[in-house]
Amino acid sequence: MQSRQMRRTDPSAYFRVVIFSTLGDTMRTGSGSGRCARLKSTMSECGICGGVGLVRVMSVEGRWVSRPCECQDMQREERRLAAARIPERYRHCSMDTFDPSFPGADSSLKDALMTVRRFVDEYPVDTAGKGLLFVGTMGTGKTHLAVGVLRRLVREKGVRGLFCDYRELLKSIQNSYNPQVATTELELLKPVFAAEVLVLDDLGAQKPNEWVWDTVALILNTRYNDKLSTIITTNYPDQPAAAGNLSDAERAARELTLGDRIGDRMRSRLAEMCIGVKMAGKDFRQTVKRARFG
Repeated sequence: MQSRQMRRTDPSAYFRVVIFSTLGDTMRTGSGSGRCARLKSTMSECGICGGVGLVRVMSVEGRWVSRPCECQDMQREERRLAAARIPERYRHCSMDTFDPSFPGADSSLKDALMTVRRFVDEYPVDTAGKGLLFVGTMGTGKTHLAVGVLRRLVREKGVRGLFCDYRELLKSIQNSYNPQVATTELELLKPVFAAEVLVLDDLGAQKPNEWVWDTVALILNTRYNDKLSTIITTNYPDQPAAAGNLSDAERAARELTLGDRIGDRMRSRLAEMCIGVKMAGKDFRQTVKRARFG
């Protein structure tokens, strides 16, 4: 009678949370002292459920029911972030910590931040499988923003993401050809193919050859066909490869382009797969974040 009256006078009571009595509930189920000890050791982990992972709430029908505690969502989020394999050096990177207004910053950095914020807001409905292509010289914050987007999508949209260093990925694939290595090429590429959002960092860093071009084509075409978002960073300008009639001297003096490094066919594919994000300016690591003692 009292609970019914409370529901009539206080609608919020329908969803009032009651913490489980962990030890008492476990004892009533007769599950043994071992389980009791394990549960007691986790009770301090969450201030809401005491480490049980469940809370009691009043349903709209007026019955007490069990629901997962919000700490379970946080744990799943942390597991997704761990599965993304973001390197330790970049785990602090976020869109919120990207500063496009430091002294001497190029205006393109502010534009880049606006673009990625819009991308995250519109993902996945309005992005339609498209990704991002960060293009700029070294130290302009391309990887910082790429990781920031990945982290935000994992946390807010629940995506299954993956970070891959381009050179390390190619080395791992080459190493898989060694008969003494148990991991196969397909096993290495399967998570790359399957990730909802893939960050491919430093595209074009590996010296090109036919095998490199074929591997890049396999990765990009697979993700393109499956309409999965790929976020790419590169230090090479998004320009076509050099014409075949250039002299050796002209080739030596010419700046290498993304077309030179991955081939014009895949560069054309990227134009359809990714929204271009240009980031200009001086090397941030050589100025603001230069290593020093103390």
